Amino acid sequence: MRRVLNQVAWSAVRTRDSFFREIYHRLIPRLGVHKAIWAIAHRIAKVVWKILHDKVHYIERGPLALDPVAMKRRVTKLARQMRRLGYTIEVKPVAVATT
Repeated sequence: MRRVLNQVAWSAVRTRDSFFREIYHRLIPRLGVHKAIWAIAHRIAKVVWKILHDKVHYIERGPLALDPVAMKRRVTKLARQMRRLGYTIEVKPVAVATT
């Protein structure tokens, strides 16, 4: 079971636009590569248990960076940190061109 979860975790973090990839990249600086993979394997095990036990459907959330609410929260937090360091920050929304 351990080997299967390890392979599934590696596969999940190498999939583009996946929720587990985003979590993995956030965990690497704190935990290192191998412990971050085990953290992803643990999360996948919890998801599988939830699906089998409660018979719920899994919906991929996609990358967190594309979430507009999360992005706004991050910009606000970073601007606040820059102001604390003595910088003057003006936050302006960027117009997104539609094609």
